[in-house]
Amino acid sequence: MAEESKQRRNVEPVKVLTASSSEERRSNNNLPKFLLSVRLKYVKLGYHYVISNAMYLMLVPLLGIASVHLSTLTLLDFVRLWDQLKFNLVSVTLCSGLLVLLATLYFMSRPRKVYLVNFACYKPEADRICTREIFMERSGLTGSFTEENLAFRRKSWRVLRVPPNPCMAEARKEAETVMFGAIDELLDKTGVKAKDIGILVLFNPTPSLSAMVVNRYKLRGNILSYNLGGMGCSAGLISIDLAKQLLQVHPNSYALVVSMENITLNWYFGNDRSMLVSNCLFRMGGAAILLSNRSSDRHRSKYQLIHTVRTHKGADDKCYNCVFQREDDTKRIGISLSKDLMAVAGEALKTNITTLGH
Repeated sequence: MAEESKQRRNVEPVKVLTASSSEERRSNNNLPKFLLSVRLKYVKLGYHYVISNAMYLMLVPLLGIASVHLSTLTLLDFVRLWDQLKFNLVSVTLCSGLLVLLATLYFMSRPRKVYLVNFACYKPEADRICTREIFMERSGLTGSFTEENLAFRRKSWRVLRVPPNPCMAEARKEAETVMFGAIDELLDKTGVKAKDIGILVLFNPTPSLSAMVVNRYKLRGNILSYNLGGMGCSAGLISIDLAKQLLQVHPNSYALVVSMENITLNWYFGNDRSMLVSNCLFRMGGAAILLSNRSSDRHRSKYQLIHTVRTHKGADDKCYNCVFQREDDTKRIGISLSKDLMAVAGEALKTNITTLGH
């Protein structure tokens, strides 16, 4: 009996796996491995810092040796050195020239400070506001959506023309309304003349719009203009980074960055649920930002741009397919959003925060 009771005490408890626990483990396996990505980021950051600061790391031992040698000198030694330099014009000239050269190299190699002078967001007119009832009524009049998908879209609304007219002329009209409205307000706020702008960076999926801005505001002929398209919503921040890099090599310049969304030619008229989500999220809108590297704009600027971080996740198939433009079964083009989008965004955010923290 004693041996039997002892065996009962030594029996390990059996863990029963229920359906909910197995589903929980399966969902945990689908989550991104944040710890692994962060560790890999540490390795990449360490390698980048070592290569970028190799010269400084090599100078540290030399500075240490020089400091040790100088610490052995007395005040009398410095007085004797000064007396020798006073009667040696060549040495004084060489030392002064070396100091001027090192100071010049230091100030020229420093990155230029970039200031966000001001920004403006496009605010639609009052006649563009519509109620939920009008939105659902006009969505039904298009004849493109089933009753089930109309119910799915009741949480969003947008002014719809009946019948729809998705053409290039309407897309250009929408672009002009949004872009010029934001830029006009920005120029009024800052008092900057359009001729003073030397860099123009404009992001929009489609079409190319920088020529429209140059023509409207008669920007100068040597302006550096760039169009970023087909890069998704993240190109709004990528355009800031591009403007920052350009301001590093073009002194005393203004950079105008315009980001907007053009819906006219990108509205989805099908019934694929994954592609209908984009109709609920994206709207007509835009913003204009004026960046400057002029030291005179420091006091009136709202912010100073310190860091820009970008982590490209396109090599991962799950990240690549989470936002994808394709055709549905009826050959209608739209943007498909997968269920992995939040996990992918969380992983990219985790990596970027790790980079900013170091």
